[in-house]
Amino acid sequence: MYKTYLWISCLLLMLLAGCTNTKKKTVAEQEETTFTNPVIYSDVPDVDVIRVGSDYYMVSTTAHMSPGAPIMHSKDLVNWKIISYVFDEINESPKNNLEGGNIYSRGQWAASLRYHDGLFYVFFGTGNKSYIYTAKDPAGKWEQKLVIDEYLHDASMLFDDDGKIYLAYGARHIRIIEFYDDLSGINPNGLNVEVIPAEPKGLLEGVHFYKYGKQYYMTFIWWPEGGIRTQICFRSDKVAGPYEMKVILSDDMGYASHGVAQGCFIDTEEGDWYAMLFQDHEAVGRVPVLMPCRWVDGWPMLGDENGKVPPVMEKPIKGYEGKTELVVSDDFEDTKLDLTWQWNHNPDNTLWSLTERPGFLRLKTGKVVNGIFEARNTLTQRTEGPKCSGIISLDLTNMKDGDCTGLAAFCSEPGTLTVTQEGGKKYLLMTDRSVEKARVEINQNQLYLKMDCDFTTDDALFSYSLDDREWMQLGDKFHMIFSMAHFTGNKFAIFNYATRETGGYVDVDFFRYNK
Repeated sequence: MYKTYLWISCLLLMLLAGCTNTKKKTVAEQEETTFTNPVIYSDVPDVDVIRVGSDYYMVSTTAHMSPGAPIMHSKDLVNWKIISYVFDEINESPKNNLEGGNIYSRGQWAASLRYHDGLFYVFFGTGNKSYIYTAKDPAGKWEQKLVIDEYLHDASMLFDDDGKIYLAYGARHIRIIEFYDDLSGINPNGLNVEVIPAEPKGLLEGVHFYKYGKQYYMTFIWWPEGGIRTQICFRSDKVAGPYEMKVILSDDMGYASHGVAQGCFIDTEEGDWYAMLFQDHEAVGRVPVLMPCRWVDGWPMLGDENGKVPPVMEKPIKGYEGKTELVVSDDFEDTKLDLTWQWNHNPDNTLWSLTERPGFLRLKTGKVVNGIFEARNTLTQRTEGPKCSGIISLDLTNMKDGDCTGLAAFCSEPGTLTVTQEGGKKYLLMTDRSVEKARVEINQNQLYLKMDCDFTTDDALFSYSLDDREWMQLGDKFHMIFSMAHFTGNKFAIFNYATRETGGYVDVDFFRYNK
């Protein structure tokens, strides 16, 4: 009897162990086949996504940063990498070079990405002008096709079945115009009509223009008075209208009444449909959100069956490994900067180098300025939520009195760890919106600076080390913000500028990133 009981007990334990192992395997499998929204927890606003075969390409806004209009690639709509930029620099005025002013909150906005007859197209505006660039290989060199001496707000291109090329654009007053067939300019004898005359009331912009079947569709962000940001769609069987309207998504995912809105539709090779919109997430920036798109009575209804964005959902395409890499560590061993880096405004390429001291990024001062917002060659990467950190290693040997260098949470109201030299002595300062909060003297030329970001609270901590092992916090928590004064999320920024005389420089050994 005892042996029988023992045998049954062992059998039960074996079965329970098997069930436990099966459960663990299921969880692991779920992690491989699902994702959590936001699909990219970083500042990637105004997205436009297209599919070419089994490849997906995305473009977004980078405002005053250079190079600009990043082209990202994915195989599953979830994991993305930057493969190129549409342009290296925009030179509309000296302000693009921080001469006589700046272009903060302006620059490249809300691009439209299209593929037609073997060629990729990107249309974007800057607040002053509008541009079309083309490329045969989206990872290669993009060529300027057309410059329009007019800003066409938040525009979207459409290549129609009959060969005509249209552009929808505007805010509240939405117009459709027609290009020449060779895209040499706007056709003055072509279609030019206001299709949405300031209705409905409230913010209406960020158009994405499509033809599906025999219907024309325009989808927008709409912010009704007293409501949340909403995604709205207009459709018509004629390109010139009239258009009828329907709300296709109104959901803030429980995040502080920040509605998910403005973006695009994408199909898969299997015929499934999705939408990529974005959501304001305060200090980290505007983050992309991926969701199902369901065609109901000829309307692209977004979210699940209840019209809500799934916080966790199945990956649209399975079987692809990898991860999103929009922020990376860098030891500066290459002769080119990683594509994840962007300069604040156009850089002065005579004042930085990866070759003068191999394995280091050299940043030289070339102009006396009043502060970081006037400084050329401030080098940035995005931050990522929910938490992340960045460390830089600095060689301070060749600083001059009045020089300022360090690491910043860069936005319109920055927090910084700044090394400054005064009377041959070096001091490390923590500043909060240009107000000094703490100071310590530094008696060596090798220094490590660290910034820890917590986007669950939007707070950052600054610390330093003399040996890359023992870390000391400097100052109190810095509260990061998002502001339309820059219109970008907080970025890691490495800076070096002169306030008295030029000619000094610092060498950056590495940027070490952790998430």
